[in-house]
Amino acid sequence: MSKTLLVTGGAGFIGSNFVHRMLELRPDWRVVNLDLLTYAGSLTNLAGTESNPRYRFVQGDIADVGAVEALFASEQFDAVLNFAAESHVDRSIEEPAIFVRTNVMGTQVLLAAAHRHGVERFVQVSTDEVYGSLGPEGRFHEESPLDPSSPYSASKTGADLLVQAYHRTFGLNACITRCSNNYGRFQFPEKLIPLMISRAQDDQSLPVYGDGLNVRDWIHVDDHNDAVLAVLEHGVAGRVYNVGADAEWANIDLVREILRILRKPESLISFVTDRPGHDRRYAMDASRIQTELGWKPQYTLELGLRQTVQWYLDNESWWRPKMHQ
Repeated sequence: MSKTLLVTGGAGFIGSNFVHRMLELRPDWRVVNLDLLTYAGSLTNLAGTESNPRYRFVQGDIADVGAVEALFASEQFDAVLNFAAESHVDRSIEEPAIFVRTNVMGTQVLLAAAHRHGVERFVQVSTDEVYGSLGPEGRFHEESPLDPSSPYSASKTGADLLVQAYHRTFGLNACITRCSNNYGRFQFPEKLIPLMISRAQDDQSLPVYGDGLNVRDWIHVDDHNDAVLAVLEHGVAGRVYNVGADAEWANIDLVREILRILRKPESLISFVTDRPGHDRRYAMDASRIQTELGWKPQYTLELGLRQTVQWYLDNESWWRPKMHQ
């Protein structure tokens, strides 16, 4: 059945990969991409989509009530997938207000429009960071308490609670996905993996926070987006779905693996003062989405990381101009 999707933040890292994937996997669907084109969003991420009659790009701010209402009035959306977010923890420490505006207020504007216009499904793309930090054992599950540590994760937590409120109060058919750390093509080079690849390529020092033993659970962006699609099509209204690939790595081990792939010396590693409120460990229990919706990751980190490193080597013209934005 033909659908028209509103994808917000579709010029960013995860969103642009989702747009490409939907145009490929669902040939009878239309995709409307609403993106403000901040530093982390770029139309170069969407090369090849411009001439597709099933794709429309709209530049705009999800927190702009008038612009969002005009867009909803001009289309008949079957679903909204909210990827739009300010997402870099370090930047949230420097400028928390921007994160509250986009991540909380922007989500509320989208929810109100979706409710007003009778949208059939709203999917909020969230993060494991809403759960805070884990000790050395255990994993986050969907009923884990929300305990954010940074302004970024607090803003995403606020957005998640608004989505739940719109479901419970107004009956909006909404789901939330909470995913572990993504990697893959089109990731802005301020994030850990592309930052380390780009700096290692230039034989620059690789800054690693603290002792490097902070643990993250990594997932390839295509696996994440396939999970979002599964929730869009088959998720139970009101449900939260954790998404992870069971790939826990300490930051220092990940950096060493990147250096090994690039055949660069470990002497490039430089330990720097830890980030305030730096969560020690994340790990996701993704059994609900696997059991209920039949989703499972296709990439191991070893395979996905090699492919990602190669993509950055092959696409220097994409990331070099972004290094100082």
